[in-house]
Amino acid sequence: MHENFFHKLKVYYEDTDSGGVVYYANYLKYLERARTEALFSIGYSNKKVLKQFESLIIVKSCNIEYKKSAFLEDELTIRSFVKSITKTSFFMNQIITKGEDIIVEAQVHLVFINNDGKPVKIPEEIYSKFKPYFCDSIKV
Repeated sequence: MHENFFHKLKVYYEDTDSGGVVYYANYLKYLERARTEALFSIGYSNKKVLKQFESLIIVKSCNIEYKKSAFLEDELTIRSFVKSITKTSFFMNQIITKGEDIIVEAQVHLVFINNDGKPVKIPEEIYSKFKPYFCDSIKV
C-alpha cells in the first residue's frame, strides 16, 4: 500500500484576483509548499539536502491541469505522492481538492542537481525514505 503526503491550506485575500478567485499562478506556490512539507515529513529540508548532500532539488517541468476554481477563504487539501523515480529524478503527482472536488491535478518532474547544475544520483537515504510514497495510480 502506498502512502500520500497531505497538506492543508486556506485561501487568503492575497491569493485572489478582484473577484475572489485564486490567481492561476498561485496554485504553483501551493504545490511547492506541499512538496516542501513532504520533504520535511521524511526528515529533510532543502537547506539540509544542500548541506548534507551538496545537492538541490529543482523543478524540471510541471504539467498542470486546472479543473475548477478555488475562492477566497476556501480550505484546500493537497495530496502528493511519488509516481515514478529514476537514478537522478522523480515524478510527483499532486492533486488539490476542495472537499470532494478536484481543483487541480499536476505532475511535477523533480531533479537532484549539484552546485554546477548537473544531475546527480538521488542519495540512498532520501530514496529509501520516499519509497513508501511510490504509487502507480491516481486514486482520490
